[in-house]
Amino acid sequence: MLLWAGVICLLVGIACFAIDRRAVHVFHDRIPGYWFRRIRLTTDYAKGARWLMASILVLAAAVLAQAVWGERALLHAISRGALAFLACLAASSAVLHIIKLVVGRRRPRDELEHELYGFRLFHYNPQYDSFPSGHAMTICCVAVILSGAVPQLAPLWLAVALYLALTRAALNSHFLSDVFIGAAIGLIAARETVLLLFHDLARPWF
Repeated sequence: MLLWAGVICLLVGIACFAIDRRAVHVFHDRIPGYWFRRIRLTTDYAKGARWLMASILVLAAAVLAQAVWGERALLHAISRGALAFLACLAASSAVLHIIKLVVGRRRPRDELEHELYGFRLFHYNPQYDSFPSGHAMTICCVAVILSGAVPQLAPLWLAVALYLALTRAALNSHFLSDVFIGAAIGLIAARETVLLLFHDLARPWF
């Protein structure tokens, strides 16, 4: 299922190239300031740095607790989940940042403020880093790990990940194609990492 979800996100992302510029103006013109402010309150829950630090702290705490109290099933599961997330984040980030360096896409703010849109292939510039979305990639990695750890709530994890990913487009931080393709990278890279290295977290429907 996760593979198909990733493929669907990839195909939707490719299709979104046709409407990216129009969507930026629709989001900018149609989302009221009230909702814009509330969306901004939630969007950073998908920020990679937060999840990276949280997973490192959780892993360290679980390892320390096991050293003090001995092997416990819950502590082992927590440490494996945190380690799996770090591995998934590393794998997907490698793919994402290679694409960012190669593609070099302007941010939606350039479209809104200066009517500038486009790509600078093979010309690294930190201002040309819109494609794909790192937030979307990160939160989809989180959703994969949580789906393996608590599979009964997998639809909830994936729905929350989709919402947080889409906030990046709603806030005009990314184009729609950036979001869906970032999500695809997160889903597929995390799934493959779990299947390859963390069999205890893999589910038959992955």
